[in-house]
Parts: sequence; C-alpha cells; structure tokens
Amino acid sequence: MQFTANSLEQHWMPFTGNRDFKESPRIIVKGEGVYLTDHKGGTILDGSSGLFCCPLGHGRKEIAEAVYQQLLNNDYASPFQTSTPGTFELAQKVARITPDPINHVFFVNSGSESIDTALKMCMAYHRARGDGHRTRFVSRERAYHGVNIGGVSLAGMVKNRETFTSVMPNVVCMRHTWNPDELFVRGQPESGVELADDLARFCETYGGSTIAAVFVEPIAGSTGVLVPPKGYLNRLREICDEHGILLVFDEVITGFGRLGAPFASQAFDVIPDIMTMAKAITNGCQPMGAVAAKDEIYTTITEASPENAIEFFHGYTYSGHPAACAAGNAVQDIYVAEDSFQKSADLSEYFLDGLFSLRDIESVKDIRGYGLLGGVEMHPKGGPGARGTQAQKDMFWNGMHIKFTGDTACVAPPFIAEKTHIDELVDKLRMTLENA
Repeated sequence: MQFTANSLEQHWMPFTGNRDFKESPRIIVKGEGVYLTDHKGGTILDGSSGLFCCPLGHGRKEIAEAVYQQLLNNDYASPFQTSTPGTFELAQKVARITPDPINHVFFVNSGSESIDTALKMCMAYHRARGDGHRTRFVSRERAYHGVNIGGVSLAGMVKNRETFTSVMPNVVCMRHTWNPDELFVRGQPESGVELADDLARFCETYGGSTIAAVFVEPIAGSTGVLVPPKGYLNRLREICDEHGILLVFDEVITGFGRLGAPFASQAFDVIPDIMTMAKAITNGCQPMGAVAAKDEIYTTITEASPENAIEFFHGYTYSGHPAACAAGNAVQDIYVAEDSFQKSADLSEYFLDGLFSLRDIESVKDIRGYGLLGGVEMHPKGGPGARGTQAQKDMFWNGMHIKFTGDTACVAPPFIAEKTHIDELVDKLRMTLENA
C-alpha cells in the first residue's frame, strides 16, 4: 500500500508534526495480539499498548463481537432521561473494583472529558455544601490532564498550554516529584515526601477553605513516568482531609491493572474522593472514559436539588454509548476470566529487570518504573525533544512502537505479553537507543 503527501494532506493529525509525517508516513493497517502491521507489511511490536489503552492486545474477537451484536440490537439511545442496560451493567463492574466508598460512575468519552467532568463535580459538591467560595484548584508541574480547557488549565507541561492562554483562573501547581540527584530508581523513591507540603503551603498562602480540589496523576505518565516518593500520596490525603479539600486521582493511564492492582489507589493504598479513568476501560476498542466518585459526593449533589429536578447539569451526547458499554463490559469480563491484573503484577519484575538493564547505554540519562509502566529518558541532543522524536521514528522502522514524551520513552507492554516479548522489547530499545 502506497501513500503520498498529497493523499494524506486533508487529515490534520493530533500531537503530530504533520509536515514531517506526511513526507514519511508511519501507518498502521492491522493489529493482532501484541503486534501491529504497517502499510509496508512490516511487523511492529506494540511497546506502549497503543497509548496505554490496549493491555489485552489487539484484534480481540470477543470485544468485536460484543460491539457488533450491540450495534445490531440497539445502536444508540439518548442518555438524557433514558438509558440502556449496558450502562448500568458496566457501572456495576467498574464499581466492584474501585475502592470503597467510590461506588458511583459517570460515563464520558475520553480521559480529557473525565477531567472536565471531575472539575464540575468538585464545583457542584462544594456549592451543594454551601462552600461555593472554594474556587481554587491545585495541580502539579509536569502534569498532563487531557486537552479540554479544564485539563489544559491544570496542565503542568508547558507545551500543552502555552498556545492556549484563555484558561481557568485560580490554578496553582505544586512541584513535580522527579529528583535529578536520584536517578535509576526502581519503584518508589525513598526521598521526596516533603514535596507534598507544597499543598500545605498553598493552604497557608491562599487559605485552605478557598481550595476546591487537588488533581494528581498517581504516577505522572505522559510527562515520562514519574513515580511518587514513598508517603507522598498519603501526605496529600492527610492535608486534603485537614482542610476539606477533595483529592482527585487521574487514573487514565494507571487504571485497570497497569500497576498490578485494579487502580493505583489500591497499589499505593490511598483512597481519593474522585477517580478519572479511560483508555483501558474498553481496551481502546471504543472511545470511553468515566469518573467514579465517593457515595457522599453523589448523595450531596443529588439531594441538594428539588425532587424530580436534574441534579447535575452535565453530560455528553455519547455518555454511556451502547457500543462503548458493550466493549467495556466485554473487556471487564476478560480481565476477570484471564486474571489480567495478576498477570500484570507477575510480569512486572521481569519487565523492570529488562528495562533497567539499559542503564549502561551512553545516551540514557535515567530509568524509572513501577508495575508494567516504565520511562527511559535520554540525554538531550540538538535541543529538548529532538533526540526523542528521532528515536521514536527510528524505533518504528526497527519494528517497535513506543510512545515518546520529549526525550523519554514511555514503555507499557500489554498484559498478554510473554517474557519473550519483553526480551524483544528490550532488544529493540537497546538497538535504537545505542544509535540515537
């Protein structure tokens, strides 16, 4: 199959150097298991599970059949004042694996939408309690919370917000948790818990009673896999409780078994008030996200409105879309039937052993990892991100897809991977990085 720049011109691609790509396209035409096939017939190992969203691999017939049958039976129904059976079934399945008392699930269509929805939930909750003066939100440097205006407002990655200046006011950022003096740390760093006291300082500076919520990724994923120091998330929880602040975990990447537990909340034994999720909820087979909230948040918002009134003026045309729910239900069933989260946990040590074996490569600056999620950061060369951009392209033609952020490879193999696939992943990383 041949493509030319002219035949590709009409598609404005997301997060892509469009001019560069169209001169030398990298197009995927098929996926099966842990492998993809490019338009030239080459075999590509999927080393980042798509964009962290395909832990069960590609081409799962059980999911395709579930979506197909749903579309034949009922392709769409309005989610406003009506619903479909699959939404309630999927909400129950998700609530079974979220930590108690997080038992109420609101469906959206992406991780970005889940963040904007969580922001609105925080606002609605505080207003219902008579705390409408809580208008400030706290995020973190190097944070990624999607691309809608709410998520951009919370962003701590400068390139994701510097062009878009009309964002939400009253957002302040804590420091990120990566320590340049503590490199090649496997798992959680021993030092750095004091960084959580940035939140305590904000409470002193602005007044804790003015802060609505704190948004954090348990592991900052898109910025290059920054694992939280021991005790850091626990300390955030303590400060939030002291000041009546809601704690929101963005689990879009870490959710559904990536860290060996259903969610990072369980992996790190810290329960937030609200959790956002997407990606692996449908194994990437249908666009879908969700927000899960504590019972108290749901009850407070719903009971603050008159009987028979709409309690939460928010939602999307495709919230809980029947086909997406069919995919989600099939995926959750596979997770249980194949004990996928335990497979992730069991493969983690072998994966991290392989990843950290790359520390001898001259171009490698740092390696970080937890569960089946790792970051391999290279020394900059030719300006920030230039080396990583070229390495990503080279790696594709070397037979592997890896998601890069700047100069960091974000590695996240599918849960169905075997040790031989991990060996292949590490070998192709080494081959590419040694020549980067």
